[in-house]
Amino acid sequence: MELQTLTAISPIDGRYRRQVESLDGFFSEFGLIRYRVRIEVEYLFHLSESGFLALPDAARSALQGLIDDFSLAQAARIKDIEKVTNHDVKAVEYFIKSVLEEAGAGAIKEWVHFGLTSQDINNTAIPLSWKEGLSTAYLPLAHGLVAQLHGLAVSWKDIPMLARTHGQPASPTRLGKEFMVFVERLRGQLSAFEALPFGAKFGGATGNFNAHVIAYPATDWIAFGNSFVDGRLGLARQQFTTQIEHYDGLAAQFDALKRINTTLIDLCRDIWTYISMDYFKQKVKEGEVGSSAMPHKVNPIDFENAEGNLGLANALYEHLSSKLPVSRLQRDLTDSTVLRNLGVPLGHSLLAVNSILRGLDKLILNEGVMARDLDNNWAVVAEAVQTVLRRVGYPNPYEALKALTRGASGITQETMARFIEGLDVSEDVKKELKAITPHNYTGVVAGY
Repeated sequence: MELQTLTAISPIDGRYRRQVESLDGFFSEFGLIRYRVRIEVEYLFHLSESGFLALPDAARSALQGLIDDFSLAQAARIKDIEKVTNHDVKAVEYFIKSVLEEAGAGAIKEWVHFGLTSQDINNTAIPLSWKEGLSTAYLPLAHGLVAQLHGLAVSWKDIPMLARTHGQPASPTRLGKEFMVFVERLRGQLSAFEALPFGAKFGGATGNFNAHVIAYPATDWIAFGNSFVDGRLGLARQQFTTQIEHYDGLAAQFDALKRINTTLIDLCRDIWTYISMDYFKQKVKEGEVGSSAMPHKVNPIDFENAEGNLGLANALYEHLSSKLPVSRLQRDLTDSTVLRNLGVPLGHSLLAVNSILRGLDKLILNEGVMARDLDNNWAVVAEAVQTVLRRVGYPNPYEALKALTRGASGITQETMARFIEGLDVSEDVKKELKAITPHNYTGVVAGY
């Protein structure tokens, strides 16, 4: 069957194609070819600006067009060349040479790919596509999710809620603060990710500029390479490499993205649980069904789908981060096929973030249930009562409250009031203790 969304093996290119198509210009085969062409052209420009060759205006214009307006038809031409060369980067070199010939600049075509190995192109093209794909498609969405969570936290900052530790009723909290926990975590992990450099390798066949030095021994090729990679491409050139880059920095980025995803899994499970507790209702969309058999159901599918996609992304990030930094001697080819899959975990991450955003938009706060849950759990003020009693020097206050509440059922406001009335403390302390409720015993947090 011809490839289309219904026949694609991967749901990334099938069922979910429209949700992740923003990645195709960076991580598809077309995207990889486009970035390889871009690196080769930028290298030619850098050689020209460094005085190694003169680029005629027509040639410069044609080459700039490859950066600005590279087309599917041009990528197809390169794939046709690859059928003959059986080498993808060499096919790019031959294509650019043909462009120079068509522009009347065939005399300078041997400067294309001068002194380079294919990994000088791959290990700059791939980091650049990775960097720009993240900054264009992923990071704005991730920061948008944090902003939406923060907005919800502000809206719900005064909503008291029964906390649960070990699944059991615990000292009350506020709903907004619980969402701020995830805001803080995600902000921290995104900040850590964005501080990591985008490393690149550029130094000839085995990293020592051998061919460059033999041709032009008086040139400072290390400075040239640094200015090209760091200055022109905006990447960070590794100074001591084999034929390939270390991938240590890339592995660190995968691990950072994995931590972001793990935080989001935690968020999804918490919201799923709040929905199951009826703390949230969900907006109903006309025409949708929640079950093929049970008409009443409104399932938290957005958070479930997000959790599934985050797990898939993390499994792939784990393999990428553990595999890529390992290469036999000066290089083996196992990194090549693995690197072609960078867009896959990122695609699953995008699907997950979009699902969470949709799910958050559907949430309807059910304050009545939350209030009732607090009213049904007066035992949680035992901590407050025994702490005040400690302050006033009452003997064994923890033990007294433990005897009253641990494992007991039916602890009500009246139960606590009778207990307090029987304490040998002043009337002012009794009044203070009776004013404590599950609704107001929520502590204090930093402003947000």
